Amino acid sequence: MAKYFDVHPDNPQPRAIRQVVDLLKEDALIAYPTDSCYALGIQLGNRPGLERIKEIRRLDDRHHFTLICRDFAQLGQFVKISNSVFRLVKATTPGSYTFILPATKEVPRRLMHPKKQTVGVRIPDHRVAQALLEELGEPILSSTLLLPGEEEPMTQGWEIKDQLDHQIDAIIDSGDCGTEPTTVVDLSGDEPEILRYGAGDPARFE
Repeated sequence: MAKYFDVHPDNPQPRAIRQVVDLLKEDALIAYPTDSCYALGIQLGNRPGLERIKEIRRLDDRHHFTLICRDFAQLGQFVKISNSVFRLVKATTPGSYTFILPATKEVPRRLMHPKKQTVGVRIPDHRVAQALLEELGEPILSSTLLLPGEEEPMTQGWEIKDQLDHQIDAIIDSGDCGTEPTTVVDLSGDEPEILRYGAGDPARFE
């Protein structure tokens, strides 16, 4: 049974955040809110957790997982950023964007796209997600909580508890965080390529 944490969206209770992070460090799989719908999250080195996410979402090896980062300095440890890309990313973070960029050696190979050696990164504009990242001290490996056959991600903590109670270890409920996933922009090539239109304004990348 998944543990259920009722967390204030603007002033997350430090005790609850610490408890969830302790679970992450013990290889837990959590559902947590971001500024762009709920996500499934694990610690970077959690191999069984990665397989659990793939199973829940029925993902193949070509799927881009996302490293949710606390800030730009942390993001820069895990992806290679040219000067022009730096300006683009800096201008749109934190926010509802996921960027596909070449991975550095800090990223485990199993998390990279098998051919392109890229990985997704983002910096969320959500206090609960930021509190988790600050307490953990490293990115959270994440995937949008979109179940197979569904057109919209899950948005209610109680609904996630009801459907995934025996498949995940913890749920953070801090109220509705919207149904629109991030705008995904591939910045690994010569020109930006929008792979998914979502909550982030795509105009800067078109």
